[in-house]
Amino acid sequence: MKHIKWGFIGCGEVTEKKSGPAFSIVDGSEVVAVMSRSRDKAKAYALKHNIPRWYDDAQQLVNDDDVNAVYIATPPSSHATFAIMAMKAGKPVYVEKPLAANYEDCVRINRISSMTGMPCFVAYYRRYLPYFRKVKDIIDGGVIGKVLNVQIRFSKPPGDFDTASDGVLPWRLQSHISGGGLFYDLAPHQLDLLQHLLGVITRAHGYCANRGGLYTVADTVSASFEFEGGLPGSGSWCFVSHESARDDRIELIGDKGMLTFSVYSYDPIKVYTSDGVTKLSVDNPPYVQLPIIKSVIEHLQGIGVCTCTSISATPVNWVMDRILGKF
Repeated sequence: MKHIKWGFIGCGEVTEKKSGPAFSIVDGSEVVAVMSRSRDKAKAYALKHNIPRWYDDAQQLVNDDDVNAVYIATPPSSHATFAIMAMKAGKPVYVEKPLAANYEDCVRINRISSMTGMPCFVAYYRRYLPYFRKVKDIIDGGVIGKVLNVQIRFSKPPGDFDTASDGVLPWRLQSHISGGGLFYDLAPHQLDLLQHLLGVITRAHGYCANRGGLYTVADTVSASFEFEGGLPGSGSWCFVSHESARDDRIELIGDKGMLTFSVYSYDPIKVYTSDGVTKLSVDNPPYVQLPIIKSVIEHLQGIGVCTCTSISATPVNWVMDRILGKF
C-alpha cells in the first residue's frame, strides 16, 4: 500500500486540534471521506477541509472503494464496532485512545486483527513526542539509576463540561460510553507511557469514590500497581479538586536520583541527582499526533514499523478495569 487514502469515522474536536491535519501533511497520505451521525456536520467538516465525500453511515464509508484505511475518532464505546467493521472489510485502522471501553472489547479487536491480518494502531501518541522520548533517554541512560518506585499524581478542578447541559452529561461522564468517567479518559496516556517506559503492569488494585457529587461516576481514584520484574507504583487522581491542588506529575525514584515530568501540561522535565537539579524544556510539534501518524503511514507503506498496536495498547484497559473493579 503506497498511497494511503483515509476515511474518518468521527470528526470531533480531536480531529481539528490534534490529528486531522497530520494525515494530509505526511507524504503519500490524504483524507478522502468523513463520516458523522449528523450528515450536516459531516458535510460541513468535509467542505472546510476539502474532503471530497461525506457520509452519515459508517458502513457506507467503510465500503467506499477509494478508502483503504480508517481512522476512528468516536467515543470509546463504539471503537470495537467500527474497528472490527473496517478490518473485516480488509482495511487497517487507527483508533483513538483508549482502544475500547473495556478490556473484553480490546480482546475482540485483537482477535479480528489476527484473523483478518489487518493491523490496528492506537493513538497513544505521547510515546512518539520529543518530550517523552527525552524522558525515555534519561531512564535508559541510567541517569537516575535503577528505578525503585513510581508515583502518578493528577488533580484538577471541575471543568466547564463536567456538569450536565440540558439534563445530559458529557459522554466522558457516562460510563457506558467512556468506559469509566474522566479516569478512563485521562489515565490511559499516563498508564500507557509508564508501561512503554518500564514494562507491563501485571498487578493492579484501586479504590474509587465520588466525592464531589457533580455526577455519578468516580471522580477520585487511588491505585497501587506492580510492573513485571516487581517494580511497585501508585497513583492518585482527583477530578474535582480545588485550583490550589492542581497537579500533573509522574515521579520516578531511582537509586541515583529522581525524575519528574508531566503528561498533559508539558512542564519542564526535572532530573534530581547528587549534582543538583537539571531542568529540560522540550518542544513538541503543533499537531501532537503527527509523529505517530507518520509512523502508522510508513508502516502501511512498508517502509517502517509502528509498534503502537492494539496488542501493546490492551494492557492499559486491563489495568484500568482492575483499578475500577470492573472484573
